[in-house]
Amino acid sequence: MIELALPWALLLLPLPALMRLLPAYKESRDSVKVPFFDQLVALSEQRPEEGARILRRDRVQKILVAFTWLCLVLAATKPQWIGAPIEQQKSGRDLMVAVDLSGSMEARDFALPDGTTLNRLEAVKIVLDELASQRASDRLGLIVFGAAAYLQTPFTDEHEVWQQLLGETEIGMAGPSTVFGDAIGLAIKLFRESNADNRVLIMLTDGNDTGSTVPPVDAAKVAAANNIRIYTIAIGDPTTVGEDALDTQTIERVSELTRGRSFQALDQAQMREAYATIASMEPELYESVSFRPHQSLHWVPVAVAVIAFICYHLFMAAWTWHQGRLRRAA
Repeated sequence: MIELALPWALLLLPLPALMRLLPAYKESRDSVKVPFFDQLVALSEQRPEEGARILRRDRVQKILVAFTWLCLVLAATKPQWIGAPIEQQKSGRDLMVAVDLSGSMEARDFALPDGTTLNRLEAVKIVLDELASQRASDRLGLIVFGAAAYLQTPFTDEHEVWQQLLGETEIGMAGPSTVFGDAIGLAIKLFRESNADNRVLIMLTDGNDTGSTVPPVDAAKVAAANNIRIYTIAIGDPTTVGEDALDTQTIERVSELTRGRSFQALDQAQMREAYATIASMEPELYESVSFRPHQSLHWVPVAVAVIAFICYHLFMAAWTWHQGRLRRAA
């Protein structure tokens, strides 16, 4: 379908006709009237020749000028071809994953079905890879935290890149302690910069908060005000004491305040079960975006006018050359 972006430009079509209503431009010059003109011509032995004459356009030229004006006006209306509607599916949710990289994640207490043991971070990476493969509709981000919280991957649709950067994380690269609250604070900042209405934060930790600038519960209240749901997965041993002990009360309170849920994962099976539960609570979400492609055609009438102009002058040049040959032959 062809559509004119500036249809009001068609009002320019009658402009040449309106200009014909204006008075013609006339210029007067002084001249000498000689009563003995014929005798003067005879004495000078010259024949009188035609003076200035008005060149008038033939019918073809008039048609060509009108046609050229029509093409220029059509080009000014910016015609464009409107294609059929195209619908695309885009990510409907921003899902941020925050991974604890404190030293206690090195504990090898996760066993595979074949009996091989993994440390906690290795087990987390395996399950998160599966998560990325199953959440095709979500934009994923990655935060790592220890003594400080860092952005490892901003929100992206490129899940392979996200998985690659997850694989590059190492225990202790963010420091030995656990700033649980600061990780939530960083996630809030990133969510505020995104346009998604559906915001989910999954936090994996095996220890308690050890000195965040903002306490986890206070950070969770701010997250709730920003419509962010937090799901916490505690992957440590609840019987552990000291700095590495799990603060299950705080973890559960953070999830409760944000309308999320907390989970306990003592092995890989429980961790997968936690992700499956989150997946059921946060089903895949798509947003449909419909648009119609536009292709500008303003160059078409201009090209037609130029081609018509060139063809006319080529024809007249050939005609003049042909008539000249006929006169010379006569």
